[in-house]
Amino acid sequence: MKIFKSFRFRLEPTTEQSQCLTRYRGCARLVWNKALALQKGRLEAGYPLLSYEELARLLTLWRHSEEYGFLANAPVHPLQWTLKFLDRAIRAAFDKSNPARFPTFKKKNRDEAGLRFPDPKQIKLDLSTKDADGRCVLPKVFLPKIGWVKFRKSRTIDGTIRNATVTWQAGHWYISFQTEIDVPEPVHPSESAVGIDRGIVHFAALSDGTFVDAPGWFRRHEKKLAWEMRKLSRKKRFSRNWQKQKARIQRLHAHIANARRDFLHKTSTAISKTHAMVFVEDLRIQNMSRSAKGTRENPGKNVRAKSGLNKAILDQGWSMFQTFLEYKLHWSGGWLGTVPAPYTSQRCPVPECGHVSNANRPRQSTFRCERCGYEGNADTVGAMNILRAGLARIACSPV
Repeated sequence: MKIFKSFRFRLEPTTEQSQCLTRYRGCARLVWNKALALQKGRLEAGYPLLSYEELARLLTLWRHSEEYGFLANAPVHPLQWTLKFLDRAIRAAFDKSNPARFPTFKKKNRDEAGLRFPDPKQIKLDLSTKDADGRCVLPKVFLPKIGWVKFRKSRTIDGTIRNATVTWQAGHWYISFQTEIDVPEPVHPSESAVGIDRGIVHFAALSDGTFVDAPGWFRRHEKKLAWEMRKLSRKKRFSRNWQKQKARIQRLHAHIANARRDFLHKTSTAISKTHAMVFVEDLRIQNMSRSAKGTRENPGKNVRAKSGLNKAILDQGWSMFQTFLEYKLHWSGGWLGTVPAPYTSQRCPVPECGHVSNANRPRQSTFRCERCGYEGNADTVGAMNILRAGLARIACSPV
């Protein structure tokens, strides 16, 4: 079986190399915005969208034109992949089964895509840690039109490198290597199955009675973040001090995101190693975290309370946790299943009863069945119902 893994390291480019990367990133942003404006104009005029191949031919014309000839100084593959990413984003926005948000124009230093180098023949590694004089040095990676760039290798790179992506985050450059690894067909060491109910009070409640609590990354730094944002608002826009303060805010956001990602990785790894079958609710998180503000003609209700709930939902990272859990179970020989979300916390888990009522949950953490009198934690009951529904779907599915 072939699996794909990603290994991310921090780059240590020279000043000249960092300036080159910044220019190339600006070129990729220009190509994205120019192609997006062209596609939006065609949609508004009623013309069909251009395919990636047609956009790539336009890129060649831009690179040889007098106005955009500077694009020829940038490596061509990252620019081509920028068009591929744009094409995928537009196609996903028109996917009726699961439509995504239509892509938007990219602003400088905001929401910029990385530079994808897809040709593994152009990516070379020098993993030696000592120079000719015996001094310790950092490993280096060779990238087209950039040269040998030092990076901090914190772990072994397994498999064969397929591509590399260079990104910018909170004042530092990072490189991600995607590798392909041939492994034998995995067999999970466990035969247990578990249901997981994701929530706000407890990040995850398992059907075996275990609770996993999240630290609340955003809430922990919310006051400090608000304080730094107020300091930013008092500075002259685009001044040197404004840029320094904005960099502090970006580093704080990156710290929050890294802490959340670290927790989700550790939790999903522990569950994937312990249980062979895992079932979760099929949550529509985008709908659950939608604003209740409404419009001027039809204002919403309980906007402040809904805003706090939305903030708590997004701080949990439920979607990222499910993604991590799915591919880690696949690697270990396990399986992740989803079940419909309605009534999982209002149904009695006793097989002979199964009574469903809103009154079965008098409080957030309490479950008490009106019919048979079963009592338990509401989140654990929800996880038990998720497990039972998942096993029932497997039993009823055609062979």
